[in-house]
Amino acid sequence: MKILITLLKPLSFIPALLMMYLIFSFSAQTGEVSGELSYKISYNIVEIKSEILHEGKSYDELNYEANSIQFYVRKAAHMTEYFLLAVAVSFPLYVYRVRGFWLFLLAGIFCAGFAGLDEYHQSFVSGRSPSVRDVCIDSSGALIGIILVQLFCWSTLHNPSGSHKKKKKTRKKRRR
Repeated sequence: MKILITLLKPLSFIPALLMMYLIFSFSAQTGEVSGELSYKISYNIVEIKSEILHEGKSYDELNYEANSIQFYVRKAAHMTEYFLLAVAVSFPLYVYRVRGFWLFLLAGIFCAGFAGLDEYHQSFVSGRSPSVRDVCIDSSGALIGIILVQLFCWSTLHNPSGSHKKKKKTRKKRRR
């Protein structure tokens, strides 16, 4: 069983590699294609909102509202991508016993570095340009992901009333 676990551990990084590929492919889209995609998502959001609230807005009103939220939709997408990347990087690091400050440091540097490389990559794509602000937004999404992984792993694996106390009681009984 131990051999199987040792062989499967490196595969825990596959979700991170897939997320990196996904981010890279979104960044490879031209400015026009990327803008159309975020506009469609923004339009769907305001259209659904209008239907749920029975606002009955016209196409022009929906178009105006979609344009007004498009920037925020794009930035939320940036944060979400890097949140998912941080989660996909942090869990395998945790499996390899990287915890606490070192997990923050390694996963944080990795995600922020990838965000910087991604922005540099965008400088070669038509209609796109690199942005320090996007690196900061990406990094904040990654930070949230790292914090949540830390909290999740700590709360599930380090339960003070859990199995750790039971093991101590079992050892004491065996010594008697």
